[in-house]
Amino acid sequence: MSALLNERHHELELPEHWPDSLRPEVLRRIDHEPPYFICDLDTIRDRYRRLGTCLPGIECFYALKCNPATEVLQTLAQLGSSFEIASLGELQILQAEGIEPADVIYSNTVKPAKHVAAAYEAGLWRFAFDGEGELHKLAEHAPGSAVYVRLRVDDTTSIFPLSRKFGASAWDAHQLLITARDLGLRPYGVTFHVGSQCTTAGAWRQALTAVGRLLSTLQDDGIELEMLNLSGGFPARYTEPVPSIGEIAGAIWPALNALLPYVPPKLAVEPGRFLVAESAVLSAGVIGRERRAGENWIYLDVGAYNGLIETRQATHWTYPLWTSRLDHAVAPQEVFTVTGPTCDSSDTLFPSARLPSTLEVGDVIYIGTVGAYTLSYGSSFNGFSPPSSLFVGAL
Repeated sequence: MSALLNERHHELELPEHWPDSLRPEVLRRIDHEPPYFICDLDTIRDRYRRLGTCLPGIECFYALKCNPATEVLQTLAQLGSSFEIASLGELQILQAEGIEPADVIYSNTVKPAKHVAAAYEAGLWRFAFDGEGELHKLAEHAPGSAVYVRLRVDDTTSIFPLSRKFGASAWDAHQLLITARDLGLRPYGVTFHVGSQCTTAGAWRQALTAVGRLLSTLQDDGIELEMLNLSGGFPARYTEPVPSIGEIAGAIWPALNALLPYVPPKLAVEPGRFLVAESAVLSAGVIGRERRAGENWIYLDVGAYNGLIETRQATHWTYPLWTSRLDHAVAPQEVFTVTGPTCDSSDTLFPSARLPSTLEVGDVIYIGTVGAYTLSYGSSFNGFSPPSSLFVGAL
């Protein structure tokens, strides 16, 4: 039996956070074969300025892993952003763009020794850690460098929790910073991560409670830190409401003053998704429509392995969808399972997407809010290439 929804015609509205420059009527006129990823650099500029307005005086270190496209990096560099890396390869990407290693922080807490040595030799001087083994590595390969400990905090209100793999307890963080000093390293700062795509502004206040306790105990040992890195987790809008950057800032500022024995002179953030996610749309061609076991299936020319692996990493993770059909806003909607082109059965993106019942092979599905991680994760698994990249909003 067909899962036909809304038998009467009705009007649908494009999500308000969908960039005007990438509206379906504009994309239909683009003479480029799908699949392609198209990014509006002006949207990134807008998000960066919003961040600066809400968190003035806090230095932005863009998380390179989120979207390393040259056009994105150049846009952010021109706005005055600094950068955060997780590997020597990422540092080399930045060096190719003229970014000085001294302006970069290395926040991966466990690093290959040769990456540490090469980054240090290039002029990078700030390194994260969360274990004693890493401190000995840093003391050997980056002697005298500034180190900042990653504190494990509650990240249960995020879509992508990170604390199982990263972060030291408050007690361990205290001892580790003392060890860092004993090894000739510079106890420089503390960082934490409330989880990627955090959905509760109060998570930052809760994390700062733990930071405050750490700073207080360190003072007893004669250590005052120079940097507090609030890291990432600032959410983007997909299909569900999320706290605005203003709401998050409204939780951070009072907590800094109320919960810390002192505010370190350097405050930092490492946004990624917030800056770039809403800037891009993925244009995916419909290559098949089938009926299987009473369900509608749509096959696309791009899938999880070509950049949309986050659809497989979180339960109920959805993206705003539109199509190239002129009747999209008025046609009856049906429930479809939307899947990728590979021969892997797990390459399924959306198990219950509502799309026009009139959708046909040759139409295009526009997947919104794909500016984060899509390019980073893209592979050519099964011989299907990642989408090509287009940019609007000239540098």
